[in-house]
Amino acid sequence: MENDSNIPRAPTPIPMMPNTETSKNDENETINNLTALNLSWCFGYNKHIGIINLCVNETKKMFFASSHIGVVHDFSSNEQKLLQGHRNSINCCTVSEDKRWLVTADAGHDSTIIVWDLNTYVPVQTYFNSHLEGTLSVAMTPDSKYLASISAQYPQVLAVWEWTTDSESPMCTAELDPEYGPQTNIRFNLENTFQIVTNSYTQAIFYEWNFDQGFVYYAPILNDETFNKPVGRLTQSIFQLNSSRALTATSLGNLVVWETMNSKITSKANKKAFKLFKFQEKSINVLKQMNELIVIGDSEGHVKFIDQQLHILMWFKHFDLGPIASLSFSQTTKDYKPTIDYEVVDNDATIEYEKFVCKDFIIGSTSAVVGHISQSGSKIDIISKASDNSVMALDTHPLLPRICFGNSAGYLQLWDYETKTMVCSRNFNRHMQISCIKFNHKGDLMAIGFQNGQMQIIDSISLDDCLKSPFIYSKDSITHIEFSEDSSFLATAEADFTVSVYKYNFITDRDSMKIASEPYTFLGRYRAHYKEIVSLTFGTYPDNGETRLLSLGKDRVLVEYDLINSNYDDLLIKEKTRIEQYAVPLAMTWHPPTSSESFILTVNSEWKYKIYNSVTKMCRKTLLGPTFGSCLKNFSILPTEGSITENRYMVYITEDKLGIQKFPLTGNPFDSIAIYSHPDGVANFKSSFDGKYLFTAGGDNNNLFMWKINLKALEAQSVLGGADLKPFYGLIEGGREGEFFKEMRELFYYSQLRHHGLNENTERIIKLTIPLSEISYVMRGLGFYPTEQEIEDMINEVKFSEYVDTNKLVEEINLDDFIRLYINHRPAFGLDPYQIYDSFRVLNKQTNRDFLPRHVFLDELQTHGEHMTDYELADCISNLLHLNSDVEDLTKEEISSLIDRNFPQELSVDKFMSDILGVPANDFDQILNTWERIKQANTPRVLKKTNSFIE
Repeated sequence: MENDSNIPRAPTPIPMMPNTETSKNDENETINNLTALNLSWCFGYNKHIGIINLCVNETKKMFFASSHIGVVHDFSSNEQKLLQGHRNSINCCTVSEDKRWLVTADAGHDSTIIVWDLNTYVPVQTYFNSHLEGTLSVAMTPDSKYLASISAQYPQVLAVWEWTTDSESPMCTAELDPEYGPQTNIRFNLENTFQIVTNSYTQAIFYEWNFDQGFVYYAPILNDETFNKPVGRLTQSIFQLNSSRALTATSLGNLVVWETMNSKITSKANKKAFKLFKFQEKSINVLKQMNELIVIGDSEGHVKFIDQQLHILMWFKHFDLGPIASLSFSQTTKDYKPTIDYEVVDNDATIEYEKFVCKDFIIGSTSAVVGHISQSGSKIDIISKASDNSVMALDTHPLLPRICFGNSAGYLQLWDYETKTMVCSRNFNRHMQISCIKFNHKGDLMAIGFQNGQMQIIDSISLDDCLKSPFIYSKDSITHIEFSEDSSFLATAEADFTVSVYKYNFITDRDSMKIASEPYTFLGRYRAHYKEIVSLTFGTYPDNGETRLLSLGKDRVLVEYDLINSNYDDLLIKEKTRIEQYAVPLAMTWHPPTSSESFILTVNSEWKYKIYNSVTKMCRKTLLGPTFGSCLKNFSILPTEGSITENRYMVYITEDKLGIQKFPLTGNPFDSIAIYSHPDGVANFKSSFDGKYLFTAGGDNNNLFMWKINLKALEAQSVLGGADLKPFYGLIEGGREGEFFKEMRELFYYSQLRHHGLNENTERIIKLTIPLSEISYVMRGLGFYPTEQEIEDMINEVKFSEYVDTNKLVEEINLDDFIRLYINHRPAFGLDPYQIYDSFRVLNKQTNRDFLPRHVFLDELQTHGEHMTDYELADCISNLLHLNSDVEDLTKEEISSLIDRNFPQELSVDKFMSDILGVPANDFDQILNTWERIKQANTPRVLKKTNSFIE
């Protein structure tokens, strides 16, 4: 190893992880005591960034980026060190020449550049928001002293940082003309660190910098007219050694030779295109230096070694790893002498000459295959065959530590997630995009759904087909697949809002190997929804145990199918129930069996959990769900090896987070926890059969994360949050000592007086409760205006809360229960003023007018949604306009006259807010601006994909 004096001193690292060597189990145990969800393993990587070889002497390590996680993978021991610190997906990285310092950077909001010490895996320098929209490319000088970065925003900014100091500002910067295009590749001159080259697809730029004057840069002209030849897209650029020249590779197999115009008069960065050299036919994807040699990797998977005079010294074309995206060489120290078996080294030469010897290197291909090349190109070891396309579909084995996932290119992988080894894989037709996967409950079969509507049933061990030909009953993508508990039925939901059901062929006897021609036969399909189906689930009736099938769609309809009376090609509907008024249901599952009743659990777009009786479909409880940025996309009950009625948990995903929820559901915010899992969106998730691990798919990031669950951390958070009403006080404006809580208590007691009569002179019996009929009045007094259906749901929630245990109905509610009821039922983020704007926009579009006529507005109120009588409408208008009229004593003609005299003939949204609701225009604009900021803060970021790989 080189003398430590040659290594630049870095800032003192923050001890985020212990530096002392401890056993792997002790280290994991320490981490698990802190958080409920701990990242354990990363499957797949960003193939656009490439692989960095971290091998030094005999060590076998490499680095790759998987979404926002940096992964140091020891491929000899099959272990991973996970570098966590970015909020956005890592889109560029580089490593120092001695493999000591690693630099990662991302692009987006709250972007960072992080320098890691690869001896301790601890960040030693972090630049927050170094560029406005993040970083597109980074590079480090050979002496590891300076760092260069180029921004993702336009106009782009090139910056040089002295990262070994505590300075938070770059030493010098240069702003580039947007006409140059996005500069995605950056390199230092290995012999002169004050020279830099960058290039986009169309423009190479040469820079010279110093401490006093900053940057001087030149953008020489290069196009098809320069040499009267097609140039192609520029890919990568380097400086040649012992020369003033530079090289740029292109997508047409060309090498552009750049020469300094006159270094005695002008800067050495002032170069011009000296020659266009047709090196090969295929695209050159990688161009880099290895000692005195230049190395080329192309789209045909070939690797060529050339000297500084561009003479080919060696050509490897037998790797067969696919088009090359990255090349990275190992490092050896001065005291290390590698052992080379010259008998193995085969240079495929026709004449006798000195054997070609090079360092070991790692190839990353555009098809996400990673190969380790040793013995000077004679030995090839495949390290990884990751997914090269979006991963949307996954499922875990119900009995074994196996996970199966597939991508949009038809590549299916089955892994043992305990040993981290691939069991087997299968390539379907590349146009067969896998959309969903499901194991049956025995674990011997898997159903695979494709985006073209086909479904295949395969063996879960060999991945061989069990059907002679796939089921093709849909022309649209299969979105859900479910098996019944006894595997007697198989159901699919398709993107055309249809549900298809298949029945098990009982002639099939897989245990005795007397297998019929097909394990399942088609029963029927039904289009019971007119919007996207969000959930499909099998269950059993609580009284007779018969199998039942339910589907839930964004049309707010819950459909139950009649499986018993359905015949071939005649799937019957048993019941259709509209379960929401205006919120959109997003997911559904069976509530854990906590009583003799059977319940269905749903979550909707208003951040609310809802619990329904599975037989009567009555809403029995509404609860506030997690409010971590975006609504829940999906959830499932976490399996348990203990009692199925006690200590149960639920797992959920939002747009970019993974979370755990504790049962029973109460609305307590401390009973839930979420972690930032995929910055570009979580596509899907599954839990292991024993409830110890979770798996999340990153969708377009082509990766899969494995998380270890520590339920003790969630239990500790729940206890620290407090008991009884203490967790709920924090959800009330001002808390328990605030004015709003005092107003709530006063309204509650005033409701008692109102119920008994305000003018009563008899002795009053003071209770600590109010009748259920008073709930709506107190809610409205607090500024929450529930619909009649919501009022009925609140009353039923309280009325039937003790019915199963006592067989009695509850007729009154105390203050504590009322506070819980209010917090769980009110809008999660208050009233949304945009709903008023949207309503007027829709109505104005229907009438094709800028103003809404009065008769249209009043007609909409009475004919759509919950019905309003003439008296109810007049009473509302009278109260809003402060007319103080008792409408109950008026005739219909008098009511009509009252409205004509006081209600405007035409309405705009501004006039409605100011004249009817009494909100001043300036205040309403302020409300809209405040709500816009809330929405932006709670909206997950969608980032532009960029990539860069420099070593």
